[in-house]
Amino acid sequence: MFAPPLHEVPLPARNVAALLRRNGLDAGYSSRPALHFGDQIWTHAELLVEAERFAALYRTRLDPDRPPHVAILLDNTPDYVFALCGAGLVGAAVVGLNHTRRDEHLARDISHTDVQLLITEPRHQALLHPAIEGLDLSGGILVSERFVDADDPPRSMGELLDDAVAVAARDDPGGESPEGRSELECELETLWALLFTSGTSAAPKAVRCTQRRLLTTGQRMATMLGVGPDDVGYAAMPLFHANSLMSGLAPALVAGASLSLARRFSASRFLPDVRRYGATWFNYTGKLLAYLLSTPERDDDANNTLRIAFGNEGSPRVVEAAAQRFGITIVDVFGSTEGAIALDRSGGPPRGSVGQLREGILVVDSGGDEVPRANFDGAGRLMNAEECVGEIVNTLGVGPFEGYYHNEEAMHRTTRNGWYWSGDLAYVDDDGWVFFAGRTTDWLRVDGENFPAAPIEAIVARHPDVVMASVYGVPDSDSGDQVMVALVLREGAEFDGRSFAAWLTEQTDLSPKWWPRFVRLCKALPTTPTNKVLTRTLVCQRFRSDLVGGDPIYVRTGAHDSYRVFTSQAEDALRQAFEASGRRRAWDL
Repeated sequence: MFAPPLHEVPLPARNVAALLRRNGLDAGYSSRPALHFGDQIWTHAELLVEAERFAALYRTRLDPDRPPHVAILLDNTPDYVFALCGAGLVGAAVVGLNHTRRDEHLARDISHTDVQLLITEPRHQALLHPAIEGLDLSGGILVSERFVDADDPPRSMGELLDDAVAVAARDDPGGESPEGRSELECELETLWALLFTSGTSAAPKAVRCTQRRLLTTGQRMATMLGVGPDDVGYAAMPLFHANSLMSGLAPALVAGASLSLARRFSASRFLPDVRRYGATWFNYTGKLLAYLLSTPERDDDANNTLRIAFGNEGSPRVVEAAAQRFGITIVDVFGSTEGAIALDRSGGPPRGSVGQLREGILVVDSGGDEVPRANFDGAGRLMNAEECVGEIVNTLGVGPFEGYYHNEEAMHRTTRNGWYWSGDLAYVDDDGWVFFAGRTTDWLRVDGENFPAAPIEAIVARHPDVVMASVYGVPDSDSGDQVMVALVLREGAEFDGRSFAAWLTEQTDLSPKWWPRFVRLCKALPTTPTNKVLTRTLVCQRFRSDLVGGDPIYVRTGAHDSYRVFTSQAEDALRQAFEASGRRRAWDL
């Protein structure tokens, strides 16, 4: 399945306001459901009314001499959609805040994006208290109690959102009916959202998304997924991330369809929610499919209303298994928040490939020269990783990427030479098929040989008992790295060091140097809200008992044909080896 570039996609409306008014006022759409949350349903007409109420709030609260930026720190509740649609009506921009950010990092996200007004809910107040001191939030902090749960804390800051919206709607100077509203007609280049990158390897960057990008992306996604007015989306990925916004909400609005919201993703609630709402498509990213597969299998798993799913970062094995188990088509693509790299998935990609090179897409070294194609031995092992792994670039330009907000250094790094540099590593076979090899920071150096982590991770994830795997480098006591893997096993599975080592031996495409030295067993891996593994957290925790929170660690040493428990005595001995070789700093970091 292949979608046309954004510049070839027709606009569904002249701007967001025109689209929302078509949905809310046209008899063909207005009475149809637009939003589901629990037992509540809003029609497109009612969504327009809610959006107009928030638009009034922005008109009365935002200083016209400052950027009209509104921060949203909410779970996936209807207020998030209302706030975003209201911003689209008046030309404001929503800054989606990540609820896993803390203290000065959260404060930095707010100040960096010039936020005037902040909307949150009681469950997130504790995050804001230490972060807001000294911030110039001239529009105030508004707390929504409309969708609180019974165990949420009481409001402890700011003003009540419902009261502020009611006052604004009453005092709004442009308060005539939606049919007669003559407010500012926004240009398509008006900023509508600032979406932070995941920040799994560095501080997150705020990606600019105009009304044009979100409308054209919504149109493309609706076309590719076959979304029409009768379809129902299911969004459990956070709306502050591009995945839910561009493949969940945007196509729903463009098609006049409806979207059902889950506060946060839950594997156990997924199918009950799908059946409850009659969902026909859903969006995902990261390891969501693996979490779904980790739930106990039932005979009626495929008895559901879903027909298609769209996302990225699903391993081929997991994508195939989930598609078969749940009886759906899964479109797994290579992508990022910036959206500047597109690979061709048509033609039946080989197992493990993220797509085929298209015109202008290359894999290059740091100087911009195309790297050699990958060489494999008869067993399928990659033989020339140091030569063939490079960074994926778009030599034709930046595509739909509209830049980072107030980050010239990142812009220069990402767009140098007029190309888009993705920061993603890959290698390419002789037929032009691309294989993801991690991020530019995901290199390991073992015994003088450099290689990426992602191919090892893909192989280990094939083990029948492994639900999730993350491979990363940890310091060696002498020099370079050792390979470590963190595993989440399926429910009821037990780790056997001898059989696991034997299984690794049977994987003919796993180079002996790629064998993990350490294995960590986790109940869950540290992830972002979009289920991207926080590898840097695992790297920092390494094999140290004081950092891994009681997770069992196993080690394979020398010629041993088994993984053995990494005891406290073995840990002490390893620490002494670091000290003896003058690498104590590597142990302490």
